Amino acid sequence: MKIVVTGANGLLGQKLSLLLDREENIDLVATARKPLAIKLKKGTFHLLDITSEDAVDQIFTDIRPDIVINTAAMTQVDQCESERQQCWLANVTAVEHLVHACQKVKAKLIHVSTDFIFDGTEGPLKEDAKPGPVNYYGLSKLAGEEVIRQSKIDWAIVRTVLVYGITADLSRSNIVLWVKKSLEEGKTINVVNDQWRTPTLAEDLAMGCYLVAKLGAKGIYHISGEEMMTPYDIAIETATFFNLNKSLIKPTDSTQFKQPAARPLKTGFDITKAKRELGYNPHSFTDGLSILANQIQKIESEK
Repeated sequence: MKIVVTGANGLLGQKLSLLLDREENIDLVATARKPLAIKLKKGTFHLLDITSEDAVDQIFTDIRPDIVINTAAMTQVDQCESERQQCWLANVTAVEHLVHACQKVKAKLIHVSTDFIFDGTEGPLKEDAKPGPVNYYGLSKLAGEEVIRQSKIDWAIVRTVLVYGITADLSRSNIVLWVKKSLEEGKTINVVNDQWRTPTLAEDLAMGCYLVAKLGAKGIYHISGEEMMTPYDIAIETATFFNLNKSLIKPTDSTQFKQPAARPLKTGFDITKAKRELGYNPHSFTDGLSILANQIQKIESEK
């Protein structure tokens, strides 16, 4: 089975590429706009900008993949609000290019989407919940989903929530790493306590994508952690795990933050379908922190 991964330098892209590279029956082709930040044992790598229709068409014609897993996206929510043209290009137009190329070579497309397509009035959410984005990022991701749903290709959509983890090149931050770094530097941080999510370990999301590919699953799957937590809860648990000063963490609410893009207050996912149909079984948040800690230790020991 030949699988192309787009966005292979991102947090999910790296974890997924490493996972697929270990599988004997998978021929991995990792792609990204810049040279690959991880080392593959048997997989290959190609430079690819999926916003270029010609580049996508050329790569797919040459490689002829069975499955394409699209982890590439513009995900900086505030940047998407201010740079709407760039956001649409990355999250919608690029998806159109992938769909056209998949149709041409008869490949299946597994596309990664987000809880930000929802309005934040309720959660945890099932796959059939009604979308209603409150920002341009969510709007673009929903439009990307619609491109796929209306296509004639074989497809699956994997939605996820608040992904955390560590990249090999330490190039990406997320809430856990930000809290850890801030507290280690003795900084006081204000963290919201009125938003709810089901934080997702990057390795769990990668496994969810792999299971969808392996089992030939179709349709929409919610893949995340199971625990409903506020960012404040996440910060406190992170501080507790790494034995950092919790008194530096100050609870606040969303009204105190002036951000270009609105955030949905409550999302989080009901992952019953993924557990039942895929055998998906995510780590607890504490176990996720333990995995992260071991990876940080390994990276620091190799410096």
